[in-house]
Amino acid sequence: MPSAHRSEVLSATGSAPGKVILCGEHSVVYGQPAIAVPVSDLRAQAQITADAPGRGLLLVAVDLGETVTLRAAPAGHPLATIARLTLAEIGAAAPDAMLTLHSDLPIAAGLGSGAAVSVAIARALAAFLGCELTVDTVSALAYKVEKIHHGTPSGIDNTVVAWERPVYFVKGSPPEVFSIATPFHLVIADSGLPSSTHAIVARVRRRRDVDPSRFAAPFKRMGELARQARIAIEGGDLPLLGALLNENHALLAKLDVSSPGLDRLVAAARAAGAWGAKLTGAGVGGNIIALVPCDAATRVEHALRAAGAVHVWHTTIEEQSQGRLNANDR
Repeated sequence: MPSAHRSEVLSATGSAPGKVILCGEHSVVYGQPAIAVPVSDLRAQAQITADAPGRGLLLVAVDLGETVTLRAAPAGHPLATIARLTLAEIGAAAPDAMLTLHSDLPIAAGLGSGAAVSVAIARALAAFLGCELTVDTVSALAYKVEKIHHGTPSGIDNTVVAWERPVYFVKGSPPEVFSIATPFHLVIADSGLPSSTHAIVARVRRRRDVDPSRFAAPFKRMGELARQARIAIEGGDLPLLGALLNENHALLAKLDVSSPGLDRLVAAARAAGAWGAKLTGAGVGGNIIALVPCDAATRVEHALRAAGAVHVWHTTIEEQSQGRLNANDR
């Protein structure tokens, strides 16, 4: 446990990025590798400021229109849970302060909103109390909250969000940061349909328990695709990476975690010049990602909007900055 003391600061902030999964959603829950990257300029932001003595810790979620005191929040409340876990890790009592949370990330869209919020709160609260938590510790705390959101999470969201680096991830093993030979451009499109990771992951688990043979081969192939995708990224072979994304989407569709809306967006992106496109996250709703040549990015965006996307973002994944995003919808 890190040493901690109450600092003299009157305010502190913490932030964390969103994320997208390139390859391996669902199969990663069962031990196969996955690749995910941060979306660094879509962020959750937490600010904590000192309040009057005796007030306790007040949690204000601006985007949700929710205000709750830590002492009154029920067990299992996600914002209160990460605050309590952070305080326990530090070994400190709840401060008299107001913690205000704002997030650019849509909820239930596969962009790691829950993990980003947890990481931002943990960092802000620790900084306010004069304690610096390690990245591993922040990730571990956020993972405990991910269980509230998702039931049986893989751990990939909290890992990528806390580290803010592209990672090759296998459940139960340390994340591996790997080299990007050539920057690549993703277009992210929001279908406008909600995607409950908890419910969808649980549904896949139930179906797998009933018929393991149906899922064994697709999950194994998804793992192979993630391994090949890492090689493609390290070698700068973006057309090959696009083809791997396409195959990954086809496998997810066969497992009934895609939907007509997501399939329509994927098809529109490919027709407009994307090297590859697939759903990202749990599926059913949420987002798709399209890997595009830079000169096709605008054309792909227009095609996605015409196909029903309610928001579109562009992000470039590169070695040094780990993610630069131009958001047309904020």
